[in-house]
Amino acid sequence: MITLFRNPAFNKLFMASIASQLGTVIGNMAFAYYLVDRFASRPSLASTAELMYSVPTLAVFWIVGVVADRFDRKFIAAYSDWIRTMLTFVLLVCVHSDWLFLCFLVLFLRSAIARFFGPAEMGLVQGCLAQEQYVQAAGLNQIVSALFMLFGLSLGAAAYHWLGIEGAILIDAISFIVSGLLIAWGRYPEASRFPNGKSRVRDISTSLIWKDFAQGIQYIYRDKLLLNLIHGFFFFGIVNGVFAVLPIFVMKYKLSPENYLLYSSLIMIFLGIGFLIGSMIAPVLIKKSSKTNVMIAGFFLASLLAFTIGSISSIYAYLGLILLTGVILAPANIVIGGWMPELVAPQFMGKVNALTDPVMMLGHSLALGFVALAFPTWISIAWLHYILAICMLGVSIYYFVVLPPLVRNQAKTTQTA
Repeated sequence: MITLFRNPAFNKLFMASIASQLGTVIGNMAFAYYLVDRFASRPSLASTAELMYSVPTLAVFWIVGVVADRFDRKFIAAYSDWIRTMLTFVLLVCVHSDWLFLCFLVLFLRSAIARFFGPAEMGLVQGCLAQEQYVQAAGLNQIVSALFMLFGLSLGAAAYHWLGIEGAILIDAISFIVSGLLIAWGRYPEASRFPNGKSRVRDISTSLIWKDFAQGIQYIYRDKLLLNLIHGFFFFGIVNGVFAVLPIFVMKYKLSPENYLLYSSLIMIFLGIGFLIGSMIAPVLIKKSSKTNVMIAGFFLASLLAFTIGSISSIYAYLGLILLTGVILAPANIVIGGWMPELVAPQFMGKVNALTDPVMMLGHSLALGFVALAFPTWISIAWLHYILAICMLGVSIYYFVVLPPLVRNQAKTTQTA
């Protein structure tokens, strides 16, 4: 992993990703606390805010991959950050003026622009690393994600408590500026910036956009292993959507209404500790077993834990099981993160990434919409956990049936070639 940091281009991309995530986490969490605190009788507002982060994917996914594969990925990633900076200042004005509807609109626009960052940034990272470094980079990203789980909700709560919602949003803006500058200062291989050659905006027509979009779909359908791996992303989206509001809801409306700020932060801290531990043991597990086994077992065991957690009434037992869940899920997430760049050719990375995001975000958005409508009138906190469990159990069973023979076939094809 040390060799990754000897690569100056990767260093800048890595730090830019941290800066971008830092701002996003603090701003989003602070805004969620703001809504729950100010509109305690309307929990649907927090779910609606989360929807504003996920629904835009479904609006722009058809063009995101085309842009990432046709134009300068460095330019796209940097300007995605800077445009979000301007929208964040607009959000600051809307919050200060108490224009709630406009706040949701700006969140929608900001999230739509953010969709262009991921495929471009992933393409740059892929071009800066050797194939054997993909799993290492995925493990490193998992550790960073664990740290954000560890401190993200706490930082959001602290920023909201000490700086107010306006101060938290200002941190958001500064982080996007820093991220954009780091990407702009980086020097990347020409092939990673322009995987299909240089294009001009005037050369891009509607027919070309749909042609590239169709090529991305065909590429996925030709690779059965990639296709079946992506099938599970819809259920990952449901899990992410429910969990986006679960820590706050479980403490606010079940375990600790008086101290929900503290304990909802502790949920993410314990989950983050679990992910850190799981990220450290993941390379050993993958080496001794296989990617497929680690992933299937991780989701299966996590589903059993989710069923158990749904009936827990003790805060400390809840936190302990959340930590164990993080340990189990981290290796499975690392497998997925390292597998995708191995399966996808660089010139198709933007298109494939742009097509996987909407699959996940469709599940994410449907889950949040369901929670906004059904909680707490028709479903309880326990059933939010059971939904997580059912989804992870379904994915583990599906992967258990489908993936092993596809992996064996791919290995035979590679040996023959």
